[in-house]
Amino acid sequence: MKKLIAGAILLTSSSMAFAAGNHGPAGCGLGSSVLFPDASKWYEHVMAATTNGTSGNQTFGMTSGTLGCQDANGPLAGGLAFIDNNMDQLAMDAAKGEGESLAALAEVMGIESQDTVAFNHAVQSNFDSIFNADATSGSAYEAMKAVIAKDASLQKYLG
Repeated sequence: MKKLIAGAILLTSSSMAFAAGNHGPAGCGLGSSVLFPDASKWYEHVMAATTNGTSGNQTFGMTSGTLGCQDANGPLAGGLAFIDNNMDQLAMDAAKGEGESLAALAEVMGIESQDTVAFNHAVQSNFDSIFNADATSGSAYEAMKAVIAKDASLQKYLG
């Protein structure tokens, strides 16, 4: 039971950290964008954050780009969740520089079709730094963002 509670707290706090953006201390979500859009008192922020964190709507908002979460992580917003759910297959495709999961990641991250070849090449060329032996989805995502930042044709996706 303790592990379940700890997991729920970790999940809630991590989604709230990603959603903070320009939405005040409560982050984006149903509580901030619908129930308490003009929150100015501390208790309104607490109620908005509680709504955002406990109902799971922040995760939905960040994934779908709704509920004021459009800019939670910039154009690459869906990348971390995708990598988290597809790490093994993505690593195999990244090593080859092509494949279904790599194409899906490019689409989720908003990489336009004319830049897909550059994206695939950048990921394949930097495979060892992105998918090293100790890689987690978070470290792979951050390494991938660093690779994108170094590529002149892909920098526009960082926002």
